Amino acid sequence: MIELRENELIVSTPDVHKDTGCGIHFQRTLRIPDDNREYPLPAGLGPFPVFHVDDFADTVPASWIEHGGVFLPMYQSEAMWISFDIRNDYPFAIKIAAGKINAVSGEAWHNDLSDKPQDYVVLPEQPWLDGFSIGKGLIRQFVAMPLGEGYTAEGQITGKEEHGGLQFAIYPMKADYYEKHVAGHHVGADVWGAEDPCLSCEPDMGLAPGGVMQQEVYDDPYGIDAWDTEAMSRCFVHIVNSEAFAGITGFRSPTKPISAREYENSDIPWFDYYDTEQKALKGSKILAQLDSVAAKKIKDGRPVKEPLVDIDEGKVVRLGKSRTQVRDGRF
Repeated sequence: MIELRENELIVSTPDVHKDTGCGIHFQRTLRIPDDNREYPLPAGLGPFPVFHVDDFADTVPASWIEHGGVFLPMYQSEAMWISFDIRNDYPFAIKIAAGKINAVSGEAWHNDLSDKPQDYVVLPEQPWLDGFSIGKGLIRQFVAMPLGEGYTAEGQITGKEEHGGLQFAIYPMKADYYEKHVAGHHVGADVWGAEDPCLSCEPDMGLAPGGVMQQEVYDDPYGIDAWDTEAMSRCFVHIVNSEAFAGITGFRSPTKPISAREYENSDIPWFDYYDTEQKALKGSKILAQLDSVAAKKIKDGRPVKEPLVDIDEGKVVRLGKSRTQVRDGRF
């Protein structure tokens, strides 16, 4: 079962185990420069407001009614990161897709889990995800673009832009595996938590690859057989252009996002997250071949002006989980 509470998706599967429960949050953040430099993690700048599709059935696009789920507004000049938390240290596996393109593997959406290649993240080991996995320790940021212009991962891989938004499939750990291997001794990860014109004028948005960020996507330490695929929960998260948001909801659009220059001149820190006990995936060769938004604009003959941002190392906060195992040596 999935519920929406205070802009957070809450997943629970009490039929599997009384301790199950996880949360999925959508955070606004700085859209880092799309200049092929590698950036640390920018801070969260507040949650995206999230709404039930069914509460606005008279004003949302007809396809949203078919898909169900929820929606959120997003400016093209901002970015998104997704954070995760779990209740009672009960692990979950989560598949994330953008326009039904898997954000970890780059493959087309399907409901089953795969470990060749791994197409999901594992909680609590993965505290957040900021974009498409393009290499070991590297992602391209989730940024919003209108459907129909060919910038999204969906459009570049399939040649069509039919779905947009985000798709989630969430799987709890099997109860017997949890009781045997995890319960009582598992320790979760420590976690912390000027606009381009819309050429299409359509409300639907998709996610495209933006700037390069340093972030690891972790290997599944439990193995694919640990997950209860029969207890899957799914949710479609539609993304609406912030300029069309008011027309759908009657609410004022969110405040405009902060610019890279304003971020640089502020006291807002950057972050570097590490977990020395986890193995990072190599990233998707499919996703690594996609054009970023800036690269595609250049190919299309459109002007590109990315801000020059110098990272002050004194403002980079190191976060993470240090080693616990003591290594034996020679003596």
